Amino acid sequence: MRRLPETTCRSCDTVAAAAIQEFYADLKKNGRLLRTKLYGEDLSDQTVRGIHTTLHAALDKAVEENLIFRNPSEGRQLPSAKPREMKVLTPEEIQRLLIQAREDGCYELLLLELSTGLRRGEICALQWEDLNLKTGALQVERQVHRVRVELVVSPPKTKAGRRTVLLPPPVLNVLKAYKTVSTSRWMFPSPVKEDSPMDPAAVRKRLSTVLKRADCKRLRFHDLRHTFATASLEHGMDVKTLSTIIGHVSSSTTLNIYAHVTGEMQRTAATKIDRGIAKSEAAQDFDTVPRNPLPSTFQPYKGQRRKPGTGCVSQINDHLWEGRYSPTVSGKRVARNVYACTEEECEKKPAQLIREMKQEIASMKAHPKAG
Repeated sequence: MRRLPETTCRSCDTVAAAAIQEFYADLKKNGRLLRTKLYGEDLSDQTVRGIHTTLHAALDKAVEENLIFRNPSEGRQLPSAKPREMKVLTPEEIQRLLIQAREDGCYELLLLELSTGLRRGEICALQWEDLNLKTGALQVERQVHRVRVELVVSPPKTKAGRRTVLLPPPVLNVLKAYKTVSTSRWMFPSPVKEDSPMDPAAVRKRLSTVLKRADCKRLRFHDLRHTFATASLEHGMDVKTLSTIIGHVSSSTTLNIYAHVTGEMQRTAATKIDRGIAKSEAAQDFDTVPRNPLPSTFQPYKGQRRKPGTGCVSQINDHLWEGRYSPTVSGKRVARNVYACTEEECEKKPAQLIREMKQEIASMKAHPKAG
C-alpha cells in the first residue's frame, strides 16, 4: 500500500488536507502493489473509499486524544460510490456451469453456492460439523480472508452474518455423497496445505476456468450470490426471508440491491391481475411464469484422457497444476497429490508418486500390522 505523504504539525489544516487528497488520487491511478500484471496498477473506487473510511476513523481517534486539532480527512473528495455492475447466470448457463464443474472437480462447491448465496469467504470456511446431515441445516459461523500473506479464519463481521441456512434435499444428498470421500474437517479443503480451508483467491480462479470452458459470461464469484438471490425472488421468496438467508443486516439492504428484480416482479403481478380481471388477449399471450429450461445438451471440456493407473493431472489456476494418484487399498480409497507451476513439470511428478505409493502398498501387504 502507498504511504501517506508526510506533513508537519503546522500544516495540519491546509497542507495535510491537500496531501490526503493527493494521496487518494495517487491510490486511484497507481495504488496497487501486488498482481499488477493481472489487475493493473489502479485501485477501484470502492477500495479507495474503504481506505478513506479507515484513515478517517484513525484521525478521528487522534482528534479525540488531542493529538491533532481537527481531522484533515474531513470533507475530502472521494470517488463516486457507484455500485459495480451486477451479472447473473441464465438457467441455461447454470446448467452448463454445473456440467463443467462436475468434470473439473468443483461441482459440490458451485452447487452449494448457487443454492445458498453464501459469500466466498463463508463457503471456504465451512466445516463438516457445520452441516446437520439429517435435517440439512447449515450453520454459517465463520469466514476466511487474507491478511497480508496469511489466511485468517474469523467470525462474520455482523450478527446477521452468523445464520442457519436450510439446504434443499437434492443438494443435501450431493453433499452426503461428497462427504464419504472427504478426509478433511473442512468441507472444501486447500489442495496445497494440510488442514487448511481453500483459499478464496483459488476459488475465484477455479470459477473463471469453469465459466470459460462452459461458454458462460465472465463474472465474479459474488455474482453467483446475485444469481441465487435473483432466482429466489423470481420464484416467489419474500424479501425478509431472502435477507435472512444471505446474511444482510436488514431487509432494506436487500431491497436496495435487488430493486430491479422486485420492480420486475411488480410488473409481473400487474400482468397477472390484468389477465385475471380484464382477460385481455395481450395479457394472455404474455407468459411471465418462470419456467425450468430444457435439459442442456452441453458437452463438458474433458481434456486429455489418461490410461488407468497413471493418475491424473488437472489445472487449478493460471500458475498451479495438480497431479493425483488415488488407488484403492484394503477397500479404501487413498489419494495423494503433487503440485507444480507448469503442466510439463506436473506430468513428471505423478510417475514418481505412483512408484513410491506402490512400494508403500507392497510393504504394507508384506508386513501387515498385528491385529
